[in-house]
Amino acid sequence: MGIGDVRTVGDCADLHYVDTGMYGTSEYGAVYLLNDDRPAIVESGIGTNHELILDALAEVGIDREELAVIAVTHVHLDHAGGAGFLAEACPNAEVYVPEVGAHHLADPSRLVEGTKRAVGDQWEFYVEPEPVPEDRITGIEDGDAIDLGGHELRVHEAPGHAPHQVVFEDPENDAVFTADAAGIWVPSMGVIRETSPPPQFDLEGCLADIETLEALDRSTLLFTHFGPRERGEVLEQYGEVLREWVRAVEEKRAELGDDEAVIDHFAETTEMGEVWGERKARAEAAMNVRGVLASLDR
Repeated sequence: MGIGDVRTVGDCADLHYVDTGMYGTSEYGAVYLLNDDRPAIVESGIGTNHELILDALAEVGIDREELAVIAVTHVHLDHAGGAGFLAEACPNAEVYVPEVGAHHLADPSRLVEGTKRAVGDQWEFYVEPEPVPEDRITGIEDGDAIDLGGHELRVHEAPGHAPHQVVFEDPENDAVFTADAAGIWVPSMGVIRETSPPPQFDLEGCLADIETLEALDRSTLLFTHFGPRERGEVLEQYGEVLREWVRAVEEKRAELGDDEAVIDHFAETTEMGEVWGERKARAEAAMNVRGVLASLDR
């Protein structure tokens, strides 16, 4: 799948997704479009290339003025950074965001500062987010549902990756938008990879999020990173990936005794360069190691 491509999601009704070209690579960032009585976008990308999302709306037959819902699973900029741009272009859309993080969309300054610390020189792939007007923000919590007409997005808290993360269940499509709660799906390799960014990664919390997804028991998982896939055994696999990842970082720290050396080790040995490019792959590995190290210190 190439940057800007729009595809339908298997047997799911009214559902499409677009490759936003996140971090300058294909098959890393997806935004979903639900063409219903109240048309919706799920996730918003990092703001760069937001025109691709607007083009996708036109391709699936949704007028900008008709878009009713922009729903983001959490306020990390790779999920919510484009919300302000999309809200400006789609004047009748309401932005739904977990209540605990909603203030960051109205004033993204602190979120930007934290993101710059977390991603380092990857910041060049981002854009300063546009604030969302407060009167267009609706906070959501566990147990809420966003009514789209034929579909609804049921809200389930999933705070292991970040305290402001939720997942959206779409019962009509027997699907769930997983945010980062099920890891990163790499279609070209057929593998699931860890995501453990600082400063709030919590292993036990992430394992509890996997249990939440397992309990929902939906057949289709809709990954922001990247794309749809049948559930199969991927949730069980991701639990093992996380445990092994944290154990590997902990053991390497004990061996080397120097956190920067630990970070360098995993950045230099990552196998994801052939998919995401060496620079992005190294930066992703380094960020995930920092998240694990911070969690071990807690």
